[in-house]
Amino acid sequence: MAEQVKINPVTLDIVKDALIAVSNEIFYAFAQTSMSPIIYETLDYASGIADAQGRLLTQGNGVTGFIGMISPMICAVVEKYGKENLHPGDVYIINDPFMGGGTHMSDVGMVMPIFYEGELIAFAGNKAHWSDIGGMAPGSFSTDATNMFQEGMCFSGTKLVDRGQLVEPVWDLMRSNMRYPQISQGDMWGQISSLRTGEKRIGELCSKYGADVVKGSMERLIDQGERVARKRLQEMPKGTWEMDEYMDDDGHGNPVHLQVKVTITDDEFLADFTGSDPQVIGCVNSGATAAYAGVKVVFMSVVGPELAVNDGVFAPLRTICEPGSVLQANRPAATSCYYESMIYVIDLVWRALAPAFPESLGAGHLLSVCTVLMAGKHQDFGNDYLIIEPTVGGWGACRGHDGQVGQFCVGDGETYNVPVEMAETRYGIRIDEHSLHTDGAGAGEFRGGCGAVRTYRSMNDNQTFTASFGRNKWPVWGAAGGKDGSINYFQFMDADGTVSPPTGIVARRVMHKNDVVRMVTATGGGYGNPLKRQPEKVAMDAKNEYITVEQARDDYGVLLDPDTFAILGFTEARQQASQA
Repeated sequence: MAEQVKINPVTLDIVKDALIAVSNEIFYAFAQTSMSPIIYETLDYASGIADAQGRLLTQGNGVTGFIGMISPMICAVVEKYGKENLHPGDVYIINDPFMGGGTHMSDVGMVMPIFYEGELIAFAGNKAHWSDIGGMAPGSFSTDATNMFQEGMCFSGTKLVDRGQLVEPVWDLMRSNMRYPQISQGDMWGQISSLRTGEKRIGELCSKYGADVVKGSMERLIDQGERVARKRLQEMPKGTWEMDEYMDDDGHGNPVHLQVKVTITDDEFLADFTGSDPQVIGCVNSGATAAYAGVKVVFMSVVGPELAVNDGVFAPLRTICEPGSVLQANRPAATSCYYESMIYVIDLVWRALAPAFPESLGAGHLLSVCTVLMAGKHQDFGNDYLIIEPTVGGWGACRGHDGQVGQFCVGDGETYNVPVEMAETRYGIRIDEHSLHTDGAGAGEFRGGCGAVRTYRSMNDNQTFTASFGRNKWPVWGAAGGKDGSINYFQFMDADGTVSPPTGIVARRVMHKNDVVRMVTATGGGYGNPLKRQPEKVAMDAKNEYITVEQARDDYGVLLDPDTFAILGFTEARQQASQA
């Protein structure tokens, strides 16, 4: 290794950074070759490289919820086959929710061993949401699923490419059970080709610098990550923080209780979810990997979001989930909406630690992916179409800053929505409205960010609409004296005038021509006492229609002229607060 051959540390750092660049190239190569908008527009995927031991070296993320999931996927393949049975050019497909890196079966992972001069040097892996993987519903996942067999085909580390050649019977099986095989085939080859790009680039690094230097740089990545993480862990406040919360719905009308105890010592960051509810009949169950990934998101937030994602950084981190619980469910539990429980894991740990880490963690946000799935026939072209997309909403305020407006939830990260123009061209819908949800909730010294309103009009008959909007009963939480935000919901307004009550979950609701569904996402929680918000900001909020003149008075204690928004005075409560 590096110490044995005394490699120049500058060279090691150059190659280390080159490995990060390789991971990024794998990421962007996939985006440029995929066929699904949820991949090339929404970026619902991740990619990374690992060393020969399966330790994650670096990862490119579109979706935050996939953080650190590449390594468990690789380790599961190695455990199943053994390193001695891996060959150059092999690619393995894995979407089993109950194996390493498992989420739901719509998230298809691929693993490729990388050899140099006959030696296993590294692995490349990626994981992406496919438009369809079979099952009982278009798009494969459904909010009313009760077992995994309804959710599509399951591949438990199956060899898809053997020494560079596609295993045709495997692809034939997939093609025969998918609703949109052409799109899935494009995504499959996009994943394979991006992994081959990584294989090529690592081979070039080995040829240029030598295999020992490349392996030494891999060790350096892991070692540096662990050293920095442990140093920052020692600087953190020590103690134990607890939190419990209810998920709104398991898909069948039942709330789900979750709880966590977070303990930080000089050596360990432990999140213990013992006491959370057993797995449920609905589809919000998850495997242990998803909960672990959720904790990693908050861990990175407090340790250092600028750090490279690798297994060294996560060395001090440990989670405990009870087998058979909703956070570590057993086969064959349904997992279509696993992301709801994973994001509640993030929210639980976030809320528990927010008072101890005010510089890193603010008030609560919309929380849910607010997934929308709509299928039918295009009114002009007659082809089948499928929408799968998340919905933006409001983020909570934090110390010194108002909440972000119209952003995806923490589980999605820095992804993108499908543009209106593309949606109306490709899908059988018209988007009547895409605006901010200005309900004025989330009052605080720093105000919660606005949610969004998005309205779809069906342009054809017999279209189906499926959605899961978590945080639909209990509002987003405020912090440090800030007020709560609002909730996520949607409602149908049919062409015959029938208007349904607001709801947060539905499966394959039939929509006919000119039926409308109006989707509304939450405003984030406020941070700090609203009576301490600068009066000029309150006046500007009212002028910009984020809040009403009445809310300026009742929540912020500022009296405004309803026509000019000039400040007329202050309520007694605000005057008393300013004197305290």
